[in-house]
Amino acid sequence: MKITEQLPKILISAVVLGGLALAVSNFFPKKETSAETGLTLPEFSPLAQDGQVAFNRNCAQCHGTNALGTPQGPTFIHPVYNPGHHADEAFVRAVLYGVKQHHWPFGDMPAQPQVSKEELQAIISYVRELQSANGISYEPHQMN
Repeated sequence: MKITEQLPKILISAVVLGGLALAVSNFFPKKETSAETGLTLPEFSPLAQDGQVAFNRNCAQCHGTNALGTPQGPTFIHPVYNPGHHADEAFVRAVLYGVKQHHWPFGDMPAQPQVSKEELQAIISYVRELQSANGISYEPHQMN
């Protein structure tokens, strides 16, 4: 049998396999990596999507786009902010009461009373999902 006679079968097989591969890929989380920063951006949950909006409105001025930090505030994409060292409650207290400078030379963080309880929970979800996508996970805290 000549290749030209088999070509329609080959093309149909290729289309079917390509469609199957596309369908299967939709079952896996999508991640995007920024070439500029090397940061992996996951497909955020709906709560984290709300948190990203709230973060951009309330936190990004100091903590940067995608929590990468600025000269005014530290990045949260750093192992020191893993849940074992800075539990979610640390973020809650920082927003409610402010926090004294302790890890970085950025100065004290003032309280952020404009952030609602709901926004705060969404922001924490956003930061944790962003951290997780970038290899930052729970590590037990050890005093040095």
